[in-house]
Amino acid sequence: MSQTTELQAGTPEFRRANWALILGGFACFTLLYGTQPILPQFTEAFGISPTMASLTVSAGTLTLAFLLIPLSLLSDKFGRAPLMKAALLGATVFAWASALAPDFEWLVISRAGVGACIAALPAAAMAYLGEEITPAARGRVMGMYIAGNALGGMFGRFLSALVTQYSSWHFGLAALALVGVICTLLFWRLLPPARHFKSRSLAPGALWLDIRRIYADPGLPWLFCTAFLIMGAFVSIYNYLGFRLSESPYNLGPAAIGSVFLLYAVGSASSALAGNLADHFGRGKIMLGMIGTMGVGVLATLNGQLTVIIFGLALFTFGYFATHAIASGWVGFRAGERRGLVSALYLSSYYLGSSFLGSTSGPLWTHYHWPGMVIGLMVCVGLVFIIGLYLTFYLTQREQPAR
Repeated sequence: MSQTTELQAGTPEFRRANWALILGGFACFTLLYGTQPILPQFTEAFGISPTMASLTVSAGTLTLAFLLIPLSLLSDKFGRAPLMKAALLGATVFAWASALAPDFEWLVISRAGVGACIAALPAAAMAYLGEEITPAARGRVMGMYIAGNALGGMFGRFLSALVTQYSSWHFGLAALALVGVICTLLFWRLLPPARHFKSRSLAPGALWLDIRRIYADPGLPWLFCTAFLIMGAFVSIYNYLGFRLSESPYNLGPAAIGSVFLLYAVGSASSALAGNLADHFGRGKIMLGMIGTMGVGVLATLNGQLTVIIFGLALFTFGYFATHAIASGWVGFRAGERRGLVSALYLSSYYLGSSFLGSTSGPLWTHYHWPGMVIGLMVCVGLVFIIGLYLTFYLTQREQPAR
């Protein structure tokens, strides 16, 4: 690969690629998680439990998790850009279908369709970034891509909650679909064509050998576990905090609950900051500090004061996005030639955590209310901290460059 043809910072094509990836991440999280703040409205509209209502989130993340790997293999074979463009178009179509849903079954199926289409984008985007962007700027672009994810998650949740407050959930989801149309058109226009993509074999023998090598790596499987646990905890806290805040003594409406998701702006800042700190002090040490921040934030939400709860959620969000950014960079460092497949395995673990833990944590809220949720969240955070200790103090002793 000739370095001179990689996209260099400061050039018009670099800026186009950077903005396209930001918009792609923004659109994915806007469309995927827009139902989260209006789960209480679904329980009322359809007469269902909070756990059932959470399926409008987990249906999308579950199909995304299961399709990430097969679609990433297609991107390894046929190219990143075409798949990413088709992903945004398809997700937008299903987003409109969910806005028109006449019943809960239609709603869940259409949300699953959103996730199925979005599955083609994240791993392809990470692979495109690794192939097309000059190495000196990859960390910066990755940080901006994750910041776009955070902003999309914040904006989508706030927009759907705000529109629902003054109309209905149908119009709230329609507003998200309109954002999807705008982002899709801009993405198609901005994304530069790939110059360094090389088609890779889909032969079962070669693929199986690659998978064995990936899971034989002493660090990658643990980073996949990290993704599963932190994303599961993140979705769980935001899924069920809305139910807590809608009850006495808070009695917050959809718009007020949706405004809580503005804390995602904290995540946008922390993901960029964490990358810089990791470059100076080492990935492992900064990741441990950020995992600790998540734990402090969870414990703070036990307080009954609304301001303390929001502060705790802000700490948790700050630590979560920073941990995700560091783990993503670490995965990229260890990925090797099968960058698309490794990215897909990491992201598949990430969204499986969202689907599985995001829904199965529901009984903790139903039976034990918020103290039960905190116990479940702290188990996740504690396990991630143990993994962080292994990656930092054992693995880096064997592989000093992995820091």
